[in-house]
Amino acid sequence: MVFLRRLFLLAGIVFLSTQAAAQKAHPVDPATIKAVQACRPGGPCAHTLPVRVIIVTMFEIGKDSGDAPGEFQFWKERRHLDVRIPFPQSYHDLWYDPDRQVLGMVTGMGSIKSATATLALGLDQRFDLSHAYWLVAGIAGGDPADASVGSVAWAHYLVDGDMAHEIDAREIPGDWKSGYFPVHSKGPNAPAPQDPVNGEMWELNGGLQNWAYHLTKDVKLPDSPALSASRAPYVGYPNAQRPPFVLKGDNVAAMTYWHGKLMTDWANDWVHYWTHGKGEFVTSAMEDTGTFEALTYLDNIHRADRRRVLVLRGISNYTMPPPGTSAAEYLLRENQGYSALRGSLESVYLVGGAVVDELLDHWNRYRDRVPE
Repeated sequence: MVFLRRLFLLAGIVFLSTQAAAQKAHPVDPATIKAVQACRPGGPCAHTLPVRVIIVTMFEIGKDSGDAPGEFQFWKERRHLDVRIPFPQSYHDLWYDPDRQVLGMVTGMGSIKSATATLALGLDQRFDLSHAYWLVAGIAGGDPADASVGSVAWAHYLVDGDMAHEIDAREIPGDWKSGYFPVHSKGPNAPAPQDPVNGEMWELNGGLQNWAYHLTKDVKLPDSPALSASRAPYVGYPNAQRPPFVLKGDNVAAMTYWHGKLMTDWANDWVHYWTHGKGEFVTSAMEDTGTFEALTYLDNIHRADRRRVLVLRGISNYTMPPPGTSAAEYLLRENQGYSALRGSLESVYLVGGAVVDELLDHWNRYRDRVPE
């Protein structure tokens, strides 16, 4: 009996060791990396680099490391994205970690750049993206009714803010709430919402969003006197005055950097309209509908899996001024440098990093099964 117990114990140890080995990524051979780097971008390549997670960022302020950080710098420096992959068919070269098989990209700002960069990566034959998860990790404006600066929001719905009709506010009829209304509708007072037909709204995998939220909802986010000072004027907005936290909330993507109480009301109405009342506007950015539309096209040809896409936005500024401050005054002030840029970047990295670590540390669990 003692012998059998020892035999079973040994078998268990071997099994666990095998499982651990299966979870750990085997470093990509340096010769393979050199062969891929030598391939002509956009052309055929005899070798491919395996990719488990793609970090999608939109801008960098200066250099990719060593100076004031934009969206990409923390990922590059802290995640050892040290191998440069030329990417001339898009805005910015790619960076790769051959040990953990993580790829980092900077799409450029705006939905046009994000869509074309994503499509270019998905069609690039130098990469095996068949099991890759895509994490969009960037900053955004935030609705003070829902969140505070330094907080981060996992999105379920991505709503396009550009596909529309518009009449200058000085010319709208007196009974119109806004001069901005959906294409093919009968004006901003039209009672029934349309179904999206031109990419006006995209729905992410809600199960994956919930999984990521529950995994990270208790992550302690950095706070600071500067963030506290930014929150303090928002009297009457309890969520805007909270220390940074993790929440779920939907995104409006528009190429125009809009601001103000009335525009924030419009964004809430816009999300409510296109999601048939299911969504809640929390963050404003520029790129995410373009990114996801490209991923949908790639999914159609099995070059990406749209079920494996996460969008995480950190709130670097509010979408409207605090009580007693005009929209123009506050916008011009924020335009000189977002009040919570550094804090939101740290929060995005902490929360997004927790999800990346979970995926990579248990890859044998998530390679073929999307968590929900």
